[in-house]
Amino acid sequence: MQTNYYFLRQLSSQLAQEVVGLHLVECFSQEKDELVMGFCSEGKQWKQPREFYIKAVLHPDFACLNFPTDFRRAGRNSVDLFKELMDLKVLSVRQFLNERAFAMYFEQDFVLLFKMYGNRSNIILLQENEVLDLFHNKLVVDNNIDLTTLDRPLDQSFEAFEASSGDLYALFPTFGKEIGNYLKSQERVGDDLTTKWARITAVLSQLENPARYFIKTLNFQPVLSLIETTAEVVQEMTSPIEASNALYYASMKINVFDKEAATVVKSLQKQQQRTQTYIDKCYQQLGGLEDEVKHDEIANIIMANLHAIPERSEVVELYDFYRDRPIKIRLKSDYTPQKNAENYYRKSKNEKIEIQKLMENISIKEEFLADISQHIQAIEKITTLKELRKYLKANLLEPSQKEVLTVQDLFKYVVYQGWEILIGKNAKNNDLLTQRYARKEDLWLHARDVSGSHVIIRRQAGKKYPVPVIEKAAALAAYHSKRRTDTLCPVIVTPKKYVRKTRDLLEGQVIIDKEEVIMIEPSL
Repeated sequence: MQTNYYFLRQLSSQLAQEVVGLHLVECFSQEKDELVMGFCSEGKQWKQPREFYIKAVLHPDFACLNFPTDFRRAGRNSVDLFKELMDLKVLSVRQFLNERAFAMYFEQDFVLLFKMYGNRSNIILLQENEVLDLFHNKLVVDNNIDLTTLDRPLDQSFEAFEASSGDLYALFPTFGKEIGNYLKSQERVGDDLTTKWARITAVLSQLENPARYFIKTLNFQPVLSLIETTAEVVQEMTSPIEASNALYYASMKINVFDKEAATVVKSLQKQQQRTQTYIDKCYQQLGGLEDEVKHDEIANIIMANLHAIPERSEVVELYDFYRDRPIKIRLKSDYTPQKNAENYYRKSKNEKIEIQKLMENISIKEEFLADISQHIQAIEKITTLKELRKYLKANLLEPSQKEVLTVQDLFKYVVYQGWEILIGKNAKNNDLLTQRYARKEDLWLHARDVSGSHVIIRRQAGKKYPVPVIEKAAALAAYHSKRRTDTLCPVIVTPKKYVRKTRDLLEGQVIIDKEEVIMIEPSL
């Protein structure tokens, strides 16, 4: 939370009290991703003691500001930066509204912007709103920073909260994960918007006027917080500068055990989040199938109303005796009513297979989710490095070991009428799908004569590929190609055994020995 807007607002306010009126007399880097700035009063710029230091630590995995009382510059391997600011006085410090950034304004219209965006944090030198230099040159997008657009005015009234149907992050994107999760943990079934709003305003009051700052331990890592939660509190401070220093020093003291445990827990939590997202999507897909009118019910309605269906109808309105209301049913005009009913009965069988497959996938993923939770709980109880490494090795969780990925993780994954369809994400991923994961009797599809994704329909033993499934996969292949906007797209359909690759071909390129082509409309 050291880069949270509400903390930075407090920090920049106290920082203004410390540096406004001082001159920047040294600015250098002697460690990668770290910048040191020394300030003192006018007339003391040379060998006099510095009155204030800022050490910006902008590592990819940790961004923090530290304010040491003294700092010894190394005699070698240090380089001066932002030389344009030397000996210039700090005129003001400004926090940007609802933004994780503040700026120091110097004489001669120079501005030093502290952009605290987590792993994209940077310090940017500007003059008259023109970017002159970046501390992290690799963040090239920061060359386009415009100070006049950094403020983010937001309507944070109860009326706006009502209009957004209680969407917390629509009004308060500045809360971040910790505050958002804390508020969600306080919610109770049946809470109305007024109750939720009262809870939000109480937390907001604490964030805007914090009496204390907390250093806590969360997943073996020290974290800074403005709110009291169930996490273990290690230190309490009353000053934002003290809090920022305490976080920095606590992070520097993390031992090998804590680092290894934190790395594994973080990896497990990512898997946990990804798996939960997949389960939620499966349940959503399942809910959609269950809410729709069942295909066997449509077939029964057709059979009960054969006499009322005109020949060559494409759409017919019939009486739905299941729900006591009219229902519009799509028909194939070249089929008889009985043939259309048979078609819907066939779709019903596929629908049941799809539901069964979804339930199986959910069951497998929920078991995996339970295993992850058990691993996290077990690791949190371990107290020695030897015990930790023994547990990680026994459970194949060592950081050096590659995570075992499923096809759902590696490729775009669709289940249609109970059949699995895999879609490559890019040229390299296409090769992985076709050369490593596709079996010889799987069906392979690709938009003809243009670049696009390889698409695979997984074979089911003893079953023929249904025409609707082939058409669905072909539509996906067309959509994930450069013919996406065409009205009709030719798509190659062939068993994977007729697709091969030679060493001279580029990534994603293959040779097809035998093919059929169908015309299809690109769609998801």
